Amino acid sequence: MNLLHSNDRPGRFPPSWYAATSPPPEPFAPLRGEMRADVCVVGGGFTGLSAALHLAQSGMNVVLLEAQRVGFGASGRNGGQLGTGQRQDQITLEKMVGRDEARKLWDLGQDAKALVKSLVAEHGIDCHLKPGIAHLGFTRAEMDEEHRYAAHLARHYDYEIEPLDKDAGHALCPSPAYHGGTLDMGAAHLHPLAFAFGLARACVAAGVHIFERAEVQHIAEGSPATVQTDAGRVVADHVILAGNGYLGGLNRKVAARVMPINNFIAATEPLGAEAAKVLARDVAVADTKFVVNYFRLSHDKRLLFGGGETYGYRFPADIAALVRQPMTRIFPHLADVPIDYAWGGTLAITMKRLPYLARVAPNMLSASGYSGHGVGMATLSGKLMARAIAGDAAGFETMARLPTTPFPGGAALRAPLLVLAMSWFALRDRLGV
Repeated sequence: MNLLHSNDRPGRFPPSWYAATSPPPEPFAPLRGEMRADVCVVGGGFTGLSAALHLAQSGMNVVLLEAQRVGFGASGRNGGQLGTGQRQDQITLEKMVGRDEARKLWDLGQDAKALVKSLVAEHGIDCHLKPGIAHLGFTRAEMDEEHRYAAHLARHYDYEIEPLDKDAGHALCPSPAYHGGTLDMGAAHLHPLAFAFGLARACVAAGVHIFERAEVQHIAEGSPATVQTDAGRVVADHVILAGNGYLGGLNRKVAARVMPINNFIAATEPLGAEAAKVLARDVAVADTKFVVNYFRLSHDKRLLFGGGETYGYRFPADIAALVRQPMTRIFPHLADVPIDYAWGGTLAITMKRLPYLARVAPNMLSASGYSGHGVGMATLSGKLMARAIAGDAAGFETMARLPTTPFPGGAALRAPLLVLAMSWFALRDRLGV
């Protein structure tokens, strides 16, 4: 079964609040016949759009193939949080790769935030970009750990995050579940589908040839490579794989290291004055659960709440009911609030919860597996691949040096083994262990 077709109508965006509040570009035609390109980009999310834009701006002839619509996948469905650093914290990275390499990864994380902000400004993308992400814990110990990490960033990276004690945390987010944490005003949040559409429009202005409903069936490696769809093909000097959780079996090396999983978001009815009982400031929140809860208020004062994961091909029949469970544990007073939109999406994780960037063939680059940290890192990864093709591979190689462990059993056994592992962590979350 193919995740591109498991849960969505062909060529249609999911029934999300994002799709309801952001007009898409006019549909792009499918690919017919043969085209020649300097670079063929497979995938029209943040990674692919960013890569295509930066390649075209450097003067290259670029074709982008999207199996559904630009922004169709995780790029247009996620929580919209533009986080600081990498998915793993700097202390973990220092132990994993050493202080010097961890510093390079930190700098790239800072570059990722700056890139998103600059693209929004340069191209006039109306995606409600706002500063601030709070990280909140459930216990005194979790709060103290957040404060220790803030002190580490201040001491070693000259980066300031505001510690929140229990009272300050409650003043920001009046949930009885949380004990305190930190507030990172250098991070941000945005409307992700509007950002994707803005990147697509910028690509068109830069001369990128975008084709939708152009699902890639096969890639014949070589110099040049041939990228085959059901109705056409692209002959290209370079190929970029940017399908993330929807890449399927197009490349076995990527498939062994990148695992698609499903996550879900619900949008309540507009809360009006009651929104202050959710968040007192217009910031986003992520908490310390292993299966993380993340939320923020929309510009029309809805609660956008993400929570719950599944690991099969099919989404649950009642997504709203699935998300309501963690939402009401955080906000009991919203137990009966109507949910106007509920949707799912497929992202991709790796064993180390760090992106997998690799040169999978001499003229083929891949980036995926952002593990829930993709708004910034996917956008940056696209630029890093574009720069590598243009001859400056330093940033790409820093990311490619990250440890990459195949899932046990490779692509065939990764799903059942992951279900067992994630079910255990979900049980620990429920027990508060």
